Amino acid sequence: MESINSLMETEIYDGKSLSDLVTLEFLAELLGSVVAAVVILLAGFIVANWVKRRIVALGDTHASLDVTLFHFLGNLARYTILAFAVLFVLNTFGVQTTSIIAAIGAAGLAIGLAMQGALSNVAAGVMLILFRPFKLGDFIEVDGEMGTVKDINLNNTVIASLSNLKVIIPNSEVWGNTITNYSSFDTRRAEWTFGVGYGADLAVAERVIRETIMSDSRSHSDPEPFIQVNALNSSSVDFLVRVWVDAAEYFQYQADMKRKVKEALDAAGVDIPFPTRTIVHAEPDAQKDEASKAA
Repeated sequence: MESINSLMETEIYDGKSLSDLVTLEFLAELLGSVVAAVVILLAGFIVANWVKRRIVALGDTHASLDVTLFHFLGNLARYTILAFAVLFVLNTFGVQTTSIIAAIGAAGLAIGLAMQGALSNVAAGVMLILFRPFKLGDFIEVDGEMGTVKDINLNNTVIASLSNLKVIIPNSEVWGNTITNYSSFDTRRAEWTFGVGYGADLAVAERVIRETIMSDSRSHSDPEPFIQVNALNSSSVDFLVRVWVDAAEYFQYQADMKRKVKEALDAAGVDIPFPTRTIVHAEPDAQKDEASKAA
């Protein structure tokens, strides 16, 4: 009996013994705290998601604003609100949050030292968000991968490859490598090399190439296209051709022009030679001696 009494008088929670905890008043107080905590968490999730949607919508509404930056700010606001909601819940149960924050800070320092690789991704993510070398929807090439940017978060960058595969690249690899952004400028310069035979009329060949390319509505006349003889190879005279085009049409345009120019040169009778090689067969010295004696 004494052991039971001792157990009932043992402090369990917030200065209260077990005998205090089993009272209806305390249970009602605890139930009220649980209900309040649930309400606070639900309200926190609702408010956090609403604020995030509003911030993202603000970036989507105005074309002059960077969508990527507003997605980042939306996520930051959401997690901040959720963190405060958790602190309010802990206060509801009488937990001293100041000591918890101090403990979290100390633990964060230790975890940060142990996770330098992950933190480098976060640091690189912040740099990508601030300096914005690319944004959502841009077509880029980085770390040997090429595709359309689908997401930029604090840990990694997600792109859709040319085969529509999801490629996830750590931000440290993105920030530490050369980034080629094909969507930064509205126009690009397409470039080809077309070879004709040495017997071809170069003036005719140049005219056919120019008319074929410039007859396409996608070709820009300003800046002026560059079409000139660039090299005298072993079996061909090479024309270097450079023409400006809208960046969005670049890849299809470049492929189309190769075929159109080839067909136009064929129709005009301009020879497009195959590579040729001259082979000289040298007779052995013994055969040369026998041939001289016979003579």
